[in-house]
Amino acid sequence: MADMPLIKLVNVHKTYRMGDSIVRALDGVTMDIERGEIIAIMGPSGSGKSTLMNVLGALDRPTKGQYYMDGEDVSGLTDNELARIRNEHIGFVFQSFNLLKRTSAIENVELPLVYAGARNRRERALEALEQVKLGDRSTHKPNELSGGEQQRVAVARAIVTDPDIIMADEPTGNLDSKVSNEIMELFWEFNQDGKTIILVTHEDTIAAFAGRIVQLLDGKIISDTRQTPKLAQELVEATK
Repeated sequence: MADMPLIKLVNVHKTYRMGDSIVRALDGVTMDIERGEIIAIMGPSGSGKSTLMNVLGALDRPTKGQYYMDGEDVSGLTDNELARIRNEHIGFVFQSFNLLKRTSAIENVELPLVYAGARNRRERALEALEQVKLGDRSTHKPNELSGGEQQRVAVARAIVTDPDIIMADEPTGNLDSKVSNEIMELFWEFNQDGKTIILVTHEDTIAAFAGRIVQLLDGKIISDTRQTPKLAQELVEATK
């Protein structure tokens, strides 16, 4: 399957019934995502970007259309099979961090490994925290960490299973610009190690870190453009 895109969507629709109305959250989305991309999904509120993220993350099924990951059609898989796809291939980062408040940083990071029945959980969780430069804060609970540190814990939790894909839904929405840049630099580093990064964002400054921007409106892709990511541009400038 090496010649196939990592993700392929073919004419994907997602509809919801609200009273007597049908809402078309996704309306015929077709796209490929290659291994090693950083892609930003953008659009106004109600454009379908969060729905698209849920479908891409195997958190929801399309109403119609096909979704292929590594050549496997995951569109009609059972809940248990979708859970397998998520556990094996995808790490998630959310705007609200979603950390357990009474649980230490290292225990929060261990959670995906617990669900997967993995061995050496504590060792792997500490390694992930060290990757996000929080190894010395592993025993702290979320209320003892800053917002940026909490998001770093969430990033460590996303990478602890060594997923192929990191999906981040407004990952810097609660952070100031300095900390946002630090979080995006982490994503860039993981991408340089071969991970595919899929971001949902409404911020142009965050989308600047991506190599590709997909714009949605009314559940449709209205533009799909490529660019030189911000950090790649800075590296080029630094060598001049």
